[in-house]
Amino acid sequence: MDDKITIIEGPPPVFEVVQDGWAMGLYEGPYVYDVNLTRLRTFNGQALIERCHRAWNEGSAMTLEYRNDMGLEEHVPILAARHLDTNEGQVLLLWVMREPDETETELDFRDDDDNIDTDLLS
Repeated sequence: MDDKITIIEGPPPVFEVVQDGWAMGLYEGPYVYDVNLTRLRTFNGQALIERCHRAWNEGSAMTLEYRNDMGLEEHVPILAARHLDTNEGQVLLLWVMREPDETETELDFRDDDDNIDTDLLS
């Protein structure tokens, strides 16, 4: 049970794409993944950080467990973690590895010559 951090209540986390060079180096491998950052409010940030460090020192993986917008359970690997004390309370910063969002790209392979007005060719 110490190998995951679970969001018990509230909306699904918001993931921000990370473009920092150091964060991009957190994951290197044969597959394409995005490194994302999420900010979570917590009551025990320091204990969660210690749990992450303990797992990583033992060579285990840590995961973030949450429910998505459809209510389905999802798990993403945690690559790095940081705890902050703010005026609004404790915040846990988690850098996680997620599959890139699938976006549809429409490609146009027509040549500019395909757009010739056929009425002019008679």
